[in-house]
Amino acid sequence: MADAVSIFMSVGLSEQKAKETLKNEALSSTFKKAIEQVHRLLGSASIDKTAGTLLYNMVTRLKDYNRLSFLTKYIVTRKITSELQLSAALDFIKSHPQENMDRLEFEAACGVGVMVTPEQIEDVVELIIRKHKDQLLAERYRFNMGILMGEARTALKWADGKMVKNEVDMQVLHFLGPKTEADLEKKPKVYFYCLEFSNLSTSESVFEKLRENYKTEGYVVTSNTMNLLKKHLEETGGQVRSRFPPEPNGILHIGHAKAINFNFGFAKANNGICFLRYDDTNPEKEEEKYFTAIKEMVEWLGYKPFSVTHASDHFQLLYDLAVDLICRGHAYMCHQRGEELKGHNIPPSPWRERPVEESLLLFDRMRKGMFAEGEVTLRMKMVMEDGKMDPVAYRIKYTPHHRTGDTWCIYPTYDYTHCLCDSIENITHSLCTKEFQSRRSSYFWLCNALDLYCPVQWEYGRLNLTYTVVSKRKIIKLVETGIVRDWDDPRLFTLTALRRRGFPSQAINNFCARVGVTVAQTTMEPHLLESCVREVLNDTAPRAMAILEPLKVTITNLPTNKEVRVPDFPANEAKGSHVVPFSKTIFIEQSDFREVMEKGYKRLTPDQPVGLRHAGYVISQNGMCELEVTCASSDSVEKPKAFIHWVSDPLRCEVRLYERLFLHKNPEDPAEVPAGFLSDINPNSLTGIECALVDHSVGKAKVFDKFQFERVGYFSLDPDSTSEKLVFNRTVTLKEDPGKM
Repeated sequence: MADAVSIFMSVGLSEQKAKETLKNEALSSTFKKAIEQVHRLLGSASIDKTAGTLLYNMVTRLKDYNRLSFLTKYIVTRKITSELQLSAALDFIKSHPQENMDRLEFEAACGVGVMVTPEQIEDVVELIIRKHKDQLLAERYRFNMGILMGEARTALKWADGKMVKNEVDMQVLHFLGPKTEADLEKKPKVYFYCLEFSNLSTSESVFEKLRENYKTEGYVVTSNTMNLLKKHLEETGGQVRSRFPPEPNGILHIGHAKAINFNFGFAKANNGICFLRYDDTNPEKEEEKYFTAIKEMVEWLGYKPFSVTHASDHFQLLYDLAVDLICRGHAYMCHQRGEELKGHNIPPSPWRERPVEESLLLFDRMRKGMFAEGEVTLRMKMVMEDGKMDPVAYRIKYTPHHRTGDTWCIYPTYDYTHCLCDSIENITHSLCTKEFQSRRSSYFWLCNALDLYCPVQWEYGRLNLTYTVVSKRKIIKLVETGIVRDWDDPRLFTLTALRRRGFPSQAINNFCARVGVTVAQTTMEPHLLESCVREVLNDTAPRAMAILEPLKVTITNLPTNKEVRVPDFPANEAKGSHVVPFSKTIFIEQSDFREVMEKGYKRLTPDQPVGLRHAGYVISQNGMCELEVTCASSDSVEKPKAFIHWVSDPLRCEVRLYERLFLHKNPEDPAEVPAGFLSDINPNSLTGIECALVDHSVGKAKVFDKFQFERVGYFSLDPDSTSEKLVFNRTVTLKEDPGKM
């Protein structure tokens, strides 16, 4: 094993990553083959870490191992030098069989030999800024700079992304000048809504748009549709009405944040209202804590429901409508068992043509509790878009309901309840994720079968993140096995977990806005969400100084203890400051001192002074037994190569550092993780530091208050904190780690 670890480390993997790789036998074997080819091509020479990282990424993503040798050669010979080129190469190989592949076409597709000069980057960025100059001048630094980056990256596909960003930043600064006080004012809150559905022309009112809901694809128009729509418009005044309808059987996650933003944002953009409706039709899985947490998270994201409703509010009306459905000949009582109704090839029910009177009698007996669970169901006579026949409308559950107690022993299903509650509440737009498209026909059919007003249903793609799981069942498994503490463990991507970790709600909303609304499912990398978090915290989290691995330093010539005023926001000192003590004994990070000078090291050594941030002093080592230093005013000595943070007379605190919970992008994918998601846990996902030090400015912080610990990262006060001991969670690092794989 030690030999294999050394081999993997020889191409740039860390020891930890090398050991993790060895746990995957197939991956290890393929990676060894790639490294063997490297040695055949280079002999005794070695490849750098960048090429080694590309090699590793190639092996983990390659599906056709017959191409291993081909791609390895391109990486080793520096023809493929970036992740962008590698992704293009893998995509090309995936769509081109080996026997039909044209090498020149391949090289063109992945940018082999393409050199983008700094002059080319400069020229392209200049043209793009010129194109947007009017909007840039009008919005200044509130302009979405991502537009400039996106156009530049499109025009300069194979350019170095860092060079492009630096050029954009430099030219924007040159064009607009430094930020003014107005530029530094707090950004207005971003409200998220779907442009396609909300932007109406000046000649087209919302009222007029709603009158044409019946033109939506798949909408069933009956002889009474226009009368029902007219009545609906009279009752609502042409108001847009949406709803967010979660099941209260789990905690909301990042995917729900998109749904919340879309439903509430769409209504707000059209001067409408949005309901929070609990789909509480399964008493076996519902708990009070989920009802409370869902409402709390909706409000935390900045949205206030027009009304909080429950499907159970309408249980009696839903039952009456079911009786009506039977009377109209559109539903029947069926004795097929649950296992017979699973899947799509369900055998036709022998009770489908049962007389209406008989079904009414049996439904009444079912309501009175005269059947066992699973013995009978009420089914609707219709075929869904996915081919599933006669979905269940009512089933028996002898479990007390959270709100109605033992009043009911039969409960409606989603397929029956959803559209009817929308109709009852005069919802105009049922916005739901793509997997519900197969239920659109049943949605329209049921409203029309009962001759009720029918809203429209629009579907959009779900939002997923890599390196996580959001399934309720799997999160429960993580909790039960002790891998995470609870639903709000900061390594999860539930909304309560993100709040506990310190993610601002505004950052989550901004992330949803950037992702946008598409029909296709969206899978994003966590670092994109973290980038939104940094943007918000950079403007809102006051600075403090904290030491995670303390090293005691004695300043031998400091005449008296002092106080130092530290700005809360160094880029805008007008936003306030705080005072910290400065005494002869201070603490610095262990990593900020080395006894032996190394090339490129800019902090404290016996031969190299270092500045103390905000203190106005430069310190130099003069003691040999312990770390003793002398200080001098920074005005009286040569400017040091670096300034470090420090604390004096600090508070002790606990700090929790979080990394990704899973090692692979898709822990639920058997191709990536054959042994299942529980085998993919990152052993270093949580590091606890019990004896960290922090300055007194955070002493009165409240739970969830956020700070930037200078040079360390963004942190949030955890609910585990007490008056005796503060506990901080690292929200994100100051910058994205480019080496994270």
